[in-house]
Amino acid sequence: MTRGSLILILLLILVFILPADLQAQCSICTKTAQQLGERPAKALNTGIIYLGLTPFLIIGYIGYRWWKNNDN
Repeated sequence: MTRGSLILILLLILVFILPADLQAQCSICTKTAQQLGERPAKALNTGIIYLGLTPFLIIGYIGYRWWKNNDN
């Protein structure tokens, strides 16, 4: 088993272990979103998680490519 496939398997296991309903808002944003209703509160939470995860995915991809190119 190569190192890359081991990392991929570990990342997949980590994704399945993480809880499905993460709370991304601060307490003030949570109260404001709850006043709008359940659906907008969930949408706001999903948007915050999406915006927070995107830079990590981009940096992770760049780091992986850099590591792969220096592994020669």
